[in-house]
Amino acid sequence: MLRVLTLSTLFPDASRPNFGVFVERQTLGLAAHPDVDLRLVAPIGMPPWPLSRHSHYAGLAALPGRETWQGLTTYRPRFTTLPGTAGRFHARALTRRLIPLLTEIRRDFAFDVIDAEFFFPDGLAAVALGRHFGVPVSIKARGADIHHWGTAPATGAQVVAAGQAADGALAVSHAMRADMIGLGMPADRIRVHHTGVDLDRFAPGDRGAGKARYGITGPLVVAVGALIPRKGHDVVIDGVAALPGTALLIAGEGPARAALEAQIAARGVAERVRLLGAVAHGDLPSLFAAADVMALASASEGLANAWVEALACGTPIVITAAGGAGEVITDAVYGRIADRTPSAFAAAIADLLADPPLPGAVRAGAARFTWAANTVALYDHLRRLVSLRR
Repeated sequence: MLRVLTLSTLFPDASRPNFGVFVERQTLGLAAHPDVDLRLVAPIGMPPWPLSRHSHYAGLAALPGRETWQGLTTYRPRFTTLPGTAGRFHARALTRRLIPLLTEIRRDFAFDVIDAEFFFPDGLAAVALGRHFGVPVSIKARGADIHHWGTAPATGAQVVAAGQAADGALAVSHAMRADMIGLGMPADRIRVHHTGVDLDRFAPGDRGAGKARYGITGPLVVAVGALIPRKGHDVVIDGVAALPGTALLIAGEGPARAALEAQIAARGVAERVRLLGAVAHGDLPSLFAAADVMALASASEGLANAWVEALACGTPIVITAAGGAGEVITDAVYGRIADRTPSAFAAAIADLLADPPLPGAVRAGAARFTWAANTVALYDHLRRLVSLRR
């Protein structure tokens, strides 16, 4: 039995049900493996008192320190994040908080390996914890942990050092692996580990009926992602604005909401471009299935789950060349890779609307990304790290 301690600051909780659902799904898959016993540590960063008393943190403060989440024994320790420090002390604070907790856990659960599900600050702390407890460490790179934290002045050197010290690393795409190697992480320790998609839940549906639920009769584009500049919703809005009669629904929430609302008003497209706010992950299959195209103009990505989920619903995608885009769009039937400009997105969307591929053909593009394959690959990777230590 392989005893796994999974460490992830990117994980859902009662106050954030959509937060890190892909990490949750991967962890549940690994925990269900017949030869795995798993405990989850999902730390929560909080500013020091009195900032921690702000209403913004009320939901997080109310979470239990330990609970059973989706059948998993889950610990939610708080650690201190200092505002205005650009994250430079996050990993150190997390490590200090976790040493006593993992010491307690280890009395009853002698974990064989630490599986960190994000490089920052999880991976940095995991390396220190692995040394302290004498167990191997794996760190998974997903996107911003490499492209932002791995290049930021305050944290970049820490991220690279963690990648160099870890016993093994995972990358969500070949492109991400190349980026990690470019930063100085050892190529021979990095394995590509693609995400999965639930092909039973994400499947083609009645597109007309799906549109009707949103009061739409003509062409529909959807975009799914946090309302932050990096996701490029402004590019998609301007692209769709150039396509008369085409509607756009954007699912997500974030700090760029006010700017996007102002942009929609300025372009005069409020009657056909809507911000849906946060949409529960369980409601995304019907949203994707209703759309003719899913569009996301990301400045950077690892390999976005939304890309694969849209394909599984038979909906072609228009995306930038960010991250693993070329590993997903391997056939023109799956969609288009476009420059990150409104005109390029408008042209690519118009091309797919003019000659729509069959949903079944589009869905074939998601067949390579299964949670079963994800679980097998993760188990093999962690088992290998443990065997190399023995």
